[in-house]
Amino acid sequence: MLYVKELTRRFGTNTAVDRVSFEIDRPMMVGVIGRSGAGKSTLLRMVNRMTEATSGQVLFDGEDVLALRGKARRAWQARCAMIFQQFNLVPRLDVVSNVLHGTLNRRSTLATVFNLYSASDIHRAIDILDRLGIAEQAAKRAEALSGGQQQRVAIARALMQDPRIILADEPIASLDPMNAQVVMATLRRIHEEDGRTVIANLHTLDTARRYCDRVIGMRDGRMVFDGAPELLTTQVAREIYGANADFSEAATSTEIETLERADDSYALSMMGP
Repeated sequence: MLYVKELTRRFGTNTAVDRVSFEIDRPMMVGVIGRSGAGKSTLLRMVNRMTEATSGQVLFDGEDVLALRGKARRAWQARCAMIFQQFNLVPRLDVVSNVLHGTLNRRSTLATVFNLYSASDIHRAIDILDRLGIAEQAAKRAEALSGGQQQRVAIARALMQDPRIILADEPIASLDPMNAQVVMATLRRIHEEDGRTVIANLHTLDTARRYCDRVIGMRDGRMVFDGAPELLTTQVAREIYGANADFSEAATSTEIETLERADDSYALSMMGP
């Protein structure tokens, strides 16, 4: 379905993504992990065509994605939706209007300029919000919502595109642990119920293990791990993150119980014997 081959991106003398190759032959949820600067975001942006590749190939159902131009490129970006860390909503617009922006790639210029939407699109947007548990927020301004709610609005906007693939670039990095779990559970449910492929950049190992069918590890622009979540041992994680024996998964956890235990341990260490 999706074949990434020797994908590379250079910025001057810096190689952000270095000959990354992988294949996704069926719908699945994939987590891409690695420290900041590992090339995760650049990788997803190249797949979506927001960033041009220096070399390599991205094939989807046999079509050369990197060769697409104009209308064909925009059509690909509709089939391959992006979700961002900072939500990228229009703060002063109401929630349902933000969701309806997911239809922009298939609307006429006139309809876009005058903000015209069909009744069927409006009903579909509300149905998607209801599915994600935030239909009651439809008339509110986006800026009035919590971070977790705003990210679910961003997911709803992506679903309005009816994409085959959803690329989520650090979708929970700005959220507290409880909202992070809600957003990840939402993405997992979309994958399972709709049969859509979800590729999410993540910082936390427990999140990758809990929600993903497959994990790709990146370090310094290169893919250094590709396997099932159960193979993601602490030793493998140290290699991905370039960490020494002091590396602790608790420091990157989104599990509320783990964070509480880590806080308790820290408090005890500060108290001394």
